[in-house]
Amino acid sequence: MQLINIGFGNIVSANRIIAIVSPESAPIKRMVQEAKDSKMAVDATYGRRTRAVVIMDSGHIILSAVQPETVAGRLEREDKEEVEE
Repeated sequence: MQLINIGFGNIVSANRIIAIVSPESAPIKRMVQEAKDSKMAVDATYGRRTRAVVIMDSGHIILSAVQPETVAGRLEREDKEEVEE
């Protein structure tokens, strides 16, 4: 099982990630609000501004305070390390 740091020591299973998106668009804002209403949202921002929304295959939405590019870069770095081993 591969784990990825999404900021502030919070870790998620990289194998379960469907998408990492920016929270700026209206459809993503609606998706986040619906997840909050149905208690499927996990706020991992520690009170900071949401910069990335991680969509999981279980239907959970994870809010992160790090940029989507940063999370994706960490995911790519983990993939490269795994291939080298």
